[in-house]
Amino acid sequence: MQRTCAADIRYYILGMWLLMFIAVPAVELMLLIEVGGRIGVLPTIAFIVATGVAGWSLLKYQGIATMRRIRGELQAGRMPAAEMVGGLVLLGSGLFLLTPGFLTDAVGFLMLVPTIRQAVAKGLLRRYQGRIIRPGEFKGPFPF
Repeated sequence: MQRTCAADIRYYILGMWLLMFIAVPAVELMLLIEVGGRIGVLPTIAFIVATGVAGWSLLKYQGIATMRRIRGELQAGRMPAAEMVGGLVLLGSGLFLLTPGFLTDAVGFLMLVPTIRQAVAKGLLRRYQGRIIRPGEFKGPFPF
């Protein structure tokens, strides 16, 4: 039974890697060619640079606000788990915004919206809550 579960996980991880390194770049390339054909090469490049700069500025502003919330939670004596996971989602948003393309920019900008970012962070917390190590509970060198 355990062998099947491990095989399922391997296929899932392989599928995710294939999606990330083959499907997403292929869609991005298709979109870039299509948009470049409709509005021209220079406007397309200018749009990509403009979305990158705008996204980076928004990311910087929201990252500073997230750090302030984390600091406030720590000063209040509470564990800032939701804020820290929100910060990780912001990091992912920044990676999407730095990747040239329209699809990744759209996902990156969506993750900058506070309600969407909080929903993603809550979903990640729910999914991995059982894997979080609490003080005094060391489960070995790899907690996952």
